[in-house]
Amino acid sequence: MTPHPEAGHEADVETVEALVRTQLAKALGGRRGMVEAAVPTIVFTVLWLTTRELQLALAVSIGAAVLLLVARIVQRSTVQYCVNAIFGIGIGWVFVTISARQGGSADDQALAYFLPGIIYNAGYSLVLALTCLVGWPLVGFMVGSVTGDVTAWHHDKQVVRLCAILTWLLAIPCVIRVLVQAPIWFGGRSGAIDADSAVAALGILKIGLGWPLQLLALLAMAWVLSRNHTPMTASTLPARPESSD
Repeated sequence: MTPHPEAGHEADVETVEALVRTQLAKALGGRRGMVEAAVPTIVFTVLWLTTRELQLALAVSIGAAVLLLVARIVQRSTVQYCVNAIFGIGIGWVFVTISARQGGSADDQALAYFLPGIIYNAGYSLVLALTCLVGWPLVGFMVGSVTGDVTAWHHDKQVVRLCAILTWLLAIPCVIRVLVQAPIWFGGRSGAIDADSAVAALGILKIGLGWPLQLLALLAMAWVLSRNHTPMTASTLPARPESSD
């Protein structure tokens, strides 16, 4: 038999748990990735609350993200996490612009900056839940992306069960963010909550419910992964073609 073209990727990984841990570590970017995600939001929230200059707050937060991006480029390390932060701020700016064109006040525009994050978490949690409910949990595709066949893992019920648990754990932080932030956003928008207080709370919660909450979910996932040792069986890996020799 000839070696499978993707075999080298899992050669040093004996269990599905080890493979998932490796993939999650790559996807989340470690401590530096967490800082790069938090800095722009901190800058925006502090500047808005101290200066009430929305455009200044947006511009400086993007400037901070760009500086982090330049540092990554100079060091020749991955720019993924900085780009993600810039993209997030850009979407927020679009929502602010839409609010302004619709005649929204400065308070409405500041609140609009946080709306994309709430929508994203609601949509992401829904997608994660649906993948579990239909029997194709999203984490399973992390396994497939490394083994070389994105669906081979689905033939192993143990792997499907493990990936479903991990996917639900990945969804919990998104659900909590929506349940906590959405009422504050709507309260600030309707006037039930002071707009400045709502913006301050959303800024703090965006950071507090961001990486810290994600880390708690990852600790829970690590605990699940430490308790199980699902081997990388033939059903998990893609079929390897027979040699013609």
